[in-house]
Amino acid sequence: MNEMVELFERPAEEEIYLIAGWRQWADAGSISSGLPRYLAQHLDARKIGEIKSDGFYMFQIPATHHLLRPEVRFKDGFCEEVRPRQNEFYYANDEHNRGLLIFTGEEPHMNEDLYADAFFDVMQELGVRRGAAVGGVYGSMPYDKDRNVSCTYSMRHLKEELSKYAVKFSNYEGGATIGSYFVHRAALRQIEFFVFNGFVPAYEFAQSAAIPQGVRVEDDFRAWYELMRRFNHMFNLGVDLSELERKSDELTGALDNKVDELVRKMPQLKIREYLKEIAQEFTEMPFMPLDDVWERELGDIFNELDLDSD
Repeated sequence: MNEMVELFERPAEEEIYLIAGWRQWADAGSISSGLPRYLAQHLDARKIGEIKSDGFYMFQIPATHHLLRPEVRFKDGFCEEVRPRQNEFYYANDEHNRGLLIFTGEEPHMNEDLYADAFFDVMQELGVRRGAAVGGVYGSMPYDKDRNVSCTYSMRHLKEELSKYAVKFSNYEGGATIGSYFVHRAALRQIEFFVFNGFVPAYEFAQSAAIPQGVRVEDDFRAWYELMRRFNHMFNLGVDLSELERKSDELTGALDNKVDELVRKMPQLKIREYLKEIAQEFTEMPFMPLDDVWERELGDIFNELDLDSD
């Protein structure tokens, strides 16, 4: 086993998939840092291993202030804690001999090739069939519509299958994210690995420094929910998403209220017109697999029968 990895358990399930995320640059809506951690808690997953932090992190670069530094906690001048970098594997399984490996990490500052090797060594050691990473990117889009999802992948044969999941295949060219770098490293090792990046609503209503007004969705539960619908379908996970669906609806309601508040306080920003223009230019790509369509249609039929009987 890779010397940078410590595994406490080797699950025996025949069918194992992976979902990974990091505290990273591409973390709009806390998709990458928040969704895998939520999933581990929601499934009561157990920690089964970790990548050691040695050699992957810098203490500081001039002018970055606290950006790279570990977090500390003092009480009455006494240092009670220095929070270590955490790159942890969690595991949950079901009664159908399926397992889900969940990785929550912090993107490395250096030696990214060794870090990626450690990650993929774990996938191969545990016999993971396919891995997915999640990320988020801010953009101007309607907050009450399904989030668009960008996709990159490691092996060409994955494209046909992934195209069924209402995604846009990325044509990005520029600085690499941890997800895009991992896609490249997975390809070198012939490992099935892909990244779903959700687009998260962000608005800048006023450019003037005198009246800086904008809205960003910090925890985009709608994006979390819509990505998990895709993973549930692809990996046959059967994860209960009712809580995420409720949080998604509550988020939309909260944003409705925030917009109403800004309209009342700052009518000069013409927020309604701004959002209407965004909506007109937006093309929604909802993920609606056939089994979900059948479930919805049958539900409507039974609801109508109940009404008729009343």
